[in-house]
Amino acid sequence: MKKVVRIEGLDCPNCASALTDAINKLEDVKNASIDFVHSKLSFESTNTDSALERIISLTQQLEPEAKIVREKKKTRLINKQFYIDLTCLILGTIIGICALFIPMPQVAFWILFVISALLLGYKTYYKAVRLLFKGTINENILLTLSVIGATVLGEHREGLMVICLYSIGKLLESLAVNRSRRSIEDLTDLQPEYANLLLDGEEKRVSPDQVPTGSMIVVRPGERVPIDGVVRIGKATLNSQSLTGESLPVFVDVNDEILSGSIVMDGVLTIETTDIYSNSTVNKIVNLIENAQEKKSKTETVISRFAKWYTLGVIIMALAVFGIAYAVTRDFSTSIYRGLTLLVVSCPCAFAISVPLSYFSGIGNASKHGILIKGSNYLDTCARLNTVAFDKTGTLTTGEFSVEDIQIFDQTRTREEIIYLACLGEQNSIHPLAKSILSLNARPLEKVDDVKEEAGSGVYYTYKDVPYFIGRKNQKGRTTSVELYENKRLIAEFHLSDSIKKSASTAIHDLKNLGVKTYLLSGDNSESVEAVANELGIDEAKSHLLPQDKYELIDSMKSHEKTIVGYVGDGINDAPSLTRADVGISMGINGSPASIEASDVVLVDDDPTKVASVIKISKYTRTIVWQNIIISAIVKIAFVLLCSFGVTGMLSAVFADVGVTLLAILNSMRALKYHPNKSQRKNHNTNK
Repeated sequence: MKKVVRIEGLDCPNCASALTDAINKLEDVKNASIDFVHSKLSFESTNTDSALERIISLTQQLEPEAKIVREKKKTRLINKQFYIDLTCLILGTIIGICALFIPMPQVAFWILFVISALLLGYKTYYKAVRLLFKGTINENILLTLSVIGATVLGEHREGLMVICLYSIGKLLESLAVNRSRRSIEDLTDLQPEYANLLLDGEEKRVSPDQVPTGSMIVVRPGERVPIDGVVRIGKATLNSQSLTGESLPVFVDVNDEILSGSIVMDGVLTIETTDIYSNSTVNKIVNLIENAQEKKSKTETVISRFAKWYTLGVIIMALAVFGIAYAVTRDFSTSIYRGLTLLVVSCPCAFAISVPLSYFSGIGNASKHGILIKGSNYLDTCARLNTVAFDKTGTLTTGEFSVEDIQIFDQTRTREEIIYLACLGEQNSIHPLAKSILSLNARPLEKVDDVKEEAGSGVYYTYKDVPYFIGRKNQKGRTTSVELYENKRLIAEFHLSDSIKKSASTAIHDLKNLGVKTYLLSGDNSESVEAVANELGIDEAKSHLLPQDKYELIDSMKSHEKTIVGYVGDGINDAPSLTRADVGISMGINGSPASIEASDVVLVDDDPTKVASVIKISKYTRTIVWQNIIISAIVKIAFVLLCSFGVTGMLSAVFADVGVTLLAILNSMRALKYHPNKSQRKNHNTNK
């Protein structure tokens, strides 16, 4: 059984990694992981309660400042610990200035110096000593060694400045990370706390997970819709921006479907629930966002592994610099100072924090625009998509057929009689075409005999001892024809059409602007498929395809070198292709549960233009990730060389370390603010 709890007080991704390794060694605990960005600990165990107690005990031993919280809490930008650290920083700085710049006896100087150093870095020293005894080496040890070394060499001012600047940097870093966490939590803060359940004409406030399917709930202005359903009484305007990214209000009336997570702006709605809370749109969105970090990108995985060995490598490098410098200068103090300076500049925080934070910001931004990405590994792949294949019905078309015309060949029959005869055969069918024809009938339907449904063809039946058949024999252009036969004689033909989504043309146009090749893969006839492909400007179209045919085509596309394939679909029959594609993209509203489960990306509002949006967001996020890696690496390498040759001192090293970490964090947060269509809208307005 899997359990997820909140973990607070971890201020270092390397500490989180070390704690994760220790937790995974506990008996009856497996697949433990700590999401540092989201302050979340997840693990699996046969007895989660017992395992959690052991995890809490272990956490108290390894990370006394960390705290596991069982209930859901909002991240506070400034908490109690922040004020304590800030107070110690201010007092330590004041006492340090007094010790360094006011003449006093040697004993008084050392007392004030030690008090200042302890106030400024007590957390760092404590962690360094505790982790060293447990065989863990991280940046806390690097800083502690640097402060001790500077003090031994008589560089008291630099020793205090190193720990002071580092502490300031950690405070600013905690603010930046908490601000990012708050922004991400705002995206998942969609879950309603209650539902107004109607029981025997009276309202009762209950938890959403206690509302069974088919219940009546009431939603008032300012409240979130707690569960997916259909409006039965009332009409209102909804704010669904948190679900779809669409800022314009949406109007709903009686019999309209309504998604959970939307906020009612005006009016009172009585809604009949169509599913339980765990299957509702809002719950799926929150679960997908919160679990996205469990599927890490290759870049994240490499950085995590790299960080584990990085600190040890830095210490070895510092010893090498000391040895080389001493061999050249024969000056012990100068050599040890250069080695200590190298320890300061080489702290791995910039890499360890900014990379996962960038990916999570990108995933959070996508969800803000109605796109759910199930992991940073899929975000990485989306950035490289160069081929996208679409299903037709329900993906690029509405999937809702309407009867455009009825052609009657038996002039002895009226239009109403033809409709009635057709509906007699379709009355037990759930096919979309049958539903469209049934919607035309106003008469009660009689029972028919000898009903035999032939898959992919139609229905044979007998009415008043006369045999009939209604089904699909011929299709012309984009119009689907359903024919009615009496005694094998064609007596009427229903012409139905499935309209193209208004946004489909824009979706294909946007993908072409990104240099993405498009395909249309459908089981419909060639005339219908080609008509849609030509109207939308799709590069290639394939028709008469069974699910296995689509699967094989996707497989064939992937066999070409450097071809990264995305598949967009909504039906059960699309599930194999969604799984086989490099990135499977499903529809969130009309998509079948099987297709949503098989996909890697879910478009909440079924809008195909979001396919281009997810590629843009992914590319932008990946750019930020590599900016952080490259900038951090360049600064680190540059200062390693400068420190090795004695060009820079400890203070410059601390500025470089803290500065590049803060810069990387702030740069990561840009991924949360990026709008995929902003530049496009600017160009559009300019053209006007």
